[in-house]
This record gives sequence, C-alpha cells and structure tokens, in this order.
Amino acid sequence: MDVHEYQAKELLASHGVAVPPGTVAFSPDQAVYAATELGGSHWAVKAQIHAGARGKAGGIKLCRTYHEVQQAARDLLGKRLVTKQTGPEGKPVQRVYIEVADAFERELYLGYVLDRKLERVRVIASKHGGMDIEDIAKTDPDAILQVIVEPAVGLQQFQARELAFQLGLNLKQVSRAVQTIMGGYRAFRDCDATMLEINPLVVTKEDKVLALDAKMSFDDNALFRRRNIVDMNDPSQSDPREAQAAEHSLNYIGLDGEIGCIVNGAGLAMATMDMIKHAGGNPANFLDVGGGASAERVATAFRLVLSDARVKVVLVNIFAGINRCDWVAQGVIDAVHATKITAPLVVRLAGTNVEAGRKLIEESGIAIITADTLADAAQKAVAAFRKAK
Repeated sequence: MDVHEYQAKELLASHGVAVPPGTVAFSPDQAVYAATELGGSHWAVKAQIHAGARGKAGGIKLCRTYHEVQQAARDLLGKRLVTKQTGPEGKPVQRVYIEVADAFERELYLGYVLDRKLERVRVIASKHGGMDIEDIAKTDPDAILQVIVEPAVGLQQFQARELAFQLGLNLKQVSRAVQTIMGGYRAFRDCDATMLEINPLVVTKEDKVLALDAKMSFDDNALFRRRNIVDMNDPSQSDPREAQAAEHSLNYIGLDGEIGCIVNGAGLAMATMDMIKHAGGNPANFLDVGGGASAERVATAFRLVLSDARVKVVLVNIFAGINRCDWVAQGVIDAVHATKITAPLVVRLAGTNVEAGRKLIEESGIAIITADTLADAAQKAVAAFRKAK
C-alpha cells in the first residue's frame, strides 16, 4: 500500500524528521486559505498522487502570490497527471499539498528499502538529490552510500554519523542529518514499511536539514496492526479492478494484453503469463484466485477479467490440490451463463477430480476450448485471439 506525500511527511514528523510546514487542500479556495495560514511569501502547490516525477510533468508549481496559488490548484485539481511512473493513463489529482517554499543550498538523497535477499533493511544515501536512484547508479555509482542494518540492534547513531559525514555536511548539519536518518529508520521500522524515499533531502542556509519530498510503501500483510495507515488509503489512486479484486480476496494486477488469465496460485499464474508470451500473445492480467477457489470465486474472477474491454480471449488454468476441478468447472459454467461471455474461452484443468471437472464441461453444451497442458492451453489461447482479430 502507498500513501500520499503529505501523509508520509506526517509519519516522518511524528518520528522526529524535520519537514517544511504544509497543509493539504481539496479546492482552490482551501489552497489559498492554507497559504495564508502558513505565512511566508513563496509556496509550492504539489499534486498528490501515488507516483513520482511530478515536477517534470507539471505537478509541482511554485507560487509567489495567493492568486498564483489559487490558479495552480485550479489547474491541478480534477485533472489526470501523467508522469513516467503512472503510465499513459495517469492518475487523478483530487488533493494538493500547499507547502512553504524556502530557499535551500543543497539537495541530497536518502532512502530505506527492505532487502529481501539479505533479509535486512538497507539505507541508501547520495550527495546527488532530486534524481532517481537508478539514474544516480548509472551516472555516478561511487556516489551511492549504503548501510546494511543489523536487525538485532537496529540502525546505530555511529552509522548515521558516518553517512552524514560522507555526504559532506558540516558539524551543525551533521547533528541534524543524524536526527533525520535515525527518525527515518524508526518510521520505516515502526510502520512496517517496505520502502521510504526522501528525495530530495535539502540543506538550507540556516543549516536545517528538511525532507522536501517523501514516498512510503507498506507491507500489506502487516496492515492489520497499522489501522492508522489503513485509514490513509486513497482508493482513487488504485486500479478499480484491483480494488474490486481485493474486496473478494483475489490477487489481481491489470496489464495491457488481450488474453485474460484466471489461475490458482501465484507461481502458476506467472508461468501462465510466461507461456502466453512464449506462444506469441500478451496477457491482460495477473489473477490468482487462491487455493480454495470455489465456484463463486471463479465466477467473480470472470466478471473481473471481462470488465477489461481489451480482453478478447479468456484462459482458465487450474491445478487443483486443495481445490477441486469439479468446483472450478461448475464456476466456469456458472460464470459463462451469468456474464454471457462471447469471447473464446480456453480451459485447462489438472489435479483433484479432474475427470469429473472435464465431464461437467463436456456436458455443459458450452463452446469451451479444452487443453491438457499449460503449453497447449497457451497456444490455443493465442490461436483463438488471432482468429478473433
């Protein structure tokens, strides 16, 4: 789960990280009121979406008057902002963040990520802020500073000081940077985050160290104990199909292909997508109906997949262990009757009660293309798509 910039800053501030004063607004008039309350003479109006690279896409506007603040908010609110991280469809802007825009002297990079291979938290820093970490790695890999955190003791003060000195900060700045680095780690740890990026982390003329921007992602499996973070969720930033899938405990990720996939098990779903590509097709989605895929869950999965207008063929690939093929077959039959599907349907069943499942499909009278193997199913799905074009 992701949160907006202003929400991430609220969490950081509660853990001792210094952030510029700011207020969220949902209308141009609220934006002006926020600017008057914040004071100052320069403000940044920032579109709040779950994606980076907003500045390059016109999602961050610097303003010197209240009229400019109002106009900037009017230009952003209600629009879809397209950045290199959103894809061509963009994301809707339903709120803006008004922040005091004071001058600063340096931009730094600070990030925290869960390194699953090492099973450790990795802290990443660089003197080059305002850039994607991938770009820094390409242009100047030696500029990337890293610390691996030992989970038994956590991030230590001396490690934070070493990072701060390596960033080229003076003594006064180092003490404030240490506070920021340690606070960021505590926020990352205490909130069950999987990623925290402060980019840029800026240094002002007064030697302040401020988190000018922040992005946070959280472990979905830990949200049951983080109700304050669950309340920060903004459904408008998610694919509506993914939100609908979550309501039914289905794992769904929309893609841009034409062959819809209904599979049980994440590994088998990935293998199915690979086989479709190998056969010359393009999967329209990743969809894992889970190990206990009942007829009702399969029917729900059908409605979800067919809600994508780009889907021209549906491929059902079920390997039943805990599940039963006859249950899945009945779900397929019910879904066909309920949705009145016109797209070609390819079904491959294997495992528990497979013969009973195949018999149900044969006796249903529905034009279903059956397959014995995954490779065969993928080839038949691609052939059906090409024939339907």
